[in-house]
Amino acid sequence: MQKTNNEIGYINSGDILKDMCSIIDESIATAYQSVNVILVRRNWLIGKRIAEEELKGERRAEYGLEIIKYLSKVLSKQYGRGFDKTNLYRYLKFYNYFPEIVDTACQQSQDLLSWSHYRVLLSVGDSKARVWYEQESKQQNWSVRTLQRNVETQYYYRLLSSQNKRIVEHEMKSRTAKYQNEKYDYLKNPFIAEFLGLASNTDLTETKLETAILSNLQKFIMELGKGYAFVARQQRISTDKREYYIDLVFYNYILKCFVLIDLKNGKVTHQDVGQMDMYIRMYDELERSEGDNPTLGIILCSETDEDIARYSVMHGSEQLFATKYKLYLPSEDELRAEIEKQKDIYYLQHKNSDTEK
Repeated sequence: MQKTNNEIGYINSGDILKDMCSIIDESIATAYQSVNVILVRRNWLIGKRIAEEELKGERRAEYGLEIIKYLSKVLSKQYGRGFDKTNLYRYLKFYNYFPEIVDTACQQSQDLLSWSHYRVLLSVGDSKARVWYEQESKQQNWSVRTLQRNVETQYYYRLLSSQNKRIVEHEMKSRTAKYQNEKYDYLKNPFIAEFLGLASNTDLTETKLETAILSNLQKFIMELGKGYAFVARQQRISTDKREYYIDLVFYNYILKCFVLIDLKNGKVTHQDVGQMDMYIRMYDELERSEGDNPTLGIILCSETDEDIARYSVMHGSEQLFATKYKLYLPSEDELRAEIEKQKDIYYLQHKNSDTEK
């Protein structure tokens, strides 16, 4: 039987381009919704199964820890990213916070938020606030970034205590309007890409100049001949609230440690240093193996009058850095010179390209 226009998701408007766009947009949205339902259901079921296993242990906390360590090791080896200890704990928390989510996923998929939304909601400890944020996200069609901002700025509590709720609501909408216009934000969702076994589009996080500098820094570090093995470029690292990308990750088999490099535009701030410290802590927790030395971070800046490089080590590793790390690291002067060299090459090429045009 031939399908009607309504069944295939468009109404003939007389404008073929408009109709094509409508068909494509609806198909993408439907495919994303289907994958999201499966992803949310998978994570909930994983959490449920871990919770069931925990109940078998007489000392639940210790038993649960051992189970998660074991599962993380085996699942990460078999299925790749997404099954480290942090994520497995997150799935368990998801099950505990949203015990009825699978019924929703199976019966009312249109009423289901994305996994990115639920990850933000997991950071809300107050159950009443969490339920309220969940319902508002659904009813007001909040984007992930809108929800994230509202949670971080205590929107629920401010609204609750305000005598004039319209003013608070109007302010929130005006400040999150730019987030609500991100129509195709779900196409860049790293969890969907990861779930489907696809590579995330890391080009979105880099400018052309940054790309050129990082590409040549990667080559420069590898050519030092001091034990560096390349691990990743633009590696995603997650917290409960947001995603971060580490520009370059190496492992030095002489030092037996990971080396993280982050390139910054503008002057290096205390926030940048704090962010690198967070990267180091998370890498030590998730990737560092027995026998490895503490992770080392390098913060680079390429957009000030004078390019700078700063090393970052966690408290307690300063002596190791001074006595051993420095022997196998490029000096700050070498790093600054390499950045300046690549900037000069980039601007020269860019100037020549403009001249030819």
